[in-house]
Amino acid sequence: MVKLVQKAVVRSTATVSAAVLALIVGMGTPSGAKAGNAEAKSLLKAMSDYLAAQKTISFGYDTNLEVVTKDHQKLQLASSGTIDLARPDKIRATRTGGFANVEMIFDGKTLTVLGKDANLYTEVEKTGTLDQLVDELREKLQKPMPGADLLLSNVYDVLMTDVVDVKDLGSGVIGGTECDHLAFRTKEIDWQIWIAQGERPYPCRYVITSNQLDQAPQYSVQTRDWKTGSEVAADDFGFKNETNAKKVDPKELIDIDELPGHLAIGGGQ
Repeated sequence: MVKLVQKAVVRSTATVSAAVLALIVGMGTPSGAKAGNAEAKSLLKAMSDYLAAQKTISFGYDTNLEVVTKDHQKLQLASSGTIDLARPDKIRATRTGGFANVEMIFDGKTLTVLGKDANLYTEVEKTGTLDQLVDELREKLQKPMPGADLLLSNVYDVLMTDVVDVKDLGSGVIGGTECDHLAFRTKEIDWQIWIAQGERPYPCRYVITSNQLDQAPQYSVQTRDWKTGSEVAADDFGFKNETNAKKVDPKELIDIDELPGHLAIGGGQ
């Protein structure tokens, strides 16, 4: 029924005049484009280096997952949550949306996923780093964490893979924080990132747009309450089962995705 979005672009509305559209279409490439491209890459690299240097990070986030129906109607599914991580191998992530209320905990040895509404949990023995966990969740289980690319230790290398176009779009303000606004393009996706200016160049917003799917759906993550180092509350990243949740097989833990079952790809509605 719907096409799942990992990405998207803001369309001009019907109220935009033809003159404004002509102005947008007619905008040329600035003479300093190459210098701007180098600056954009430098800003992204500075963010990547900053993130990799932080041993502990904590933040809240809001996501919008866009889907397109067979009738070409765009719908947005909104979720919010929190992430606490300690490099190299510990993370606690929560996500609450209209269809799921989930907590995921990884202590470097065991991955625990708790479905809070059903009060069910599952555990999988798994040893490795946070980078390895992110890759496995995304590639093998098709269950990526929100903004997973931004959690890796080599953000710059991952994000710049297959990039064919780079733009520095100047400044923008996200949640009251002035940011550098950068745009990148690969053959399959467009993505934008807003990076906080100053000594803590953390990601404030990350938007991915599919340029290969009809209606160009998108996925966005916006962060808030960014904390690092001593600002982060201590956490042993252990699962305490304070609600006496029932342990089940991973296949029995359902309704933990951002995309609900009745909107599954190829669904009948």
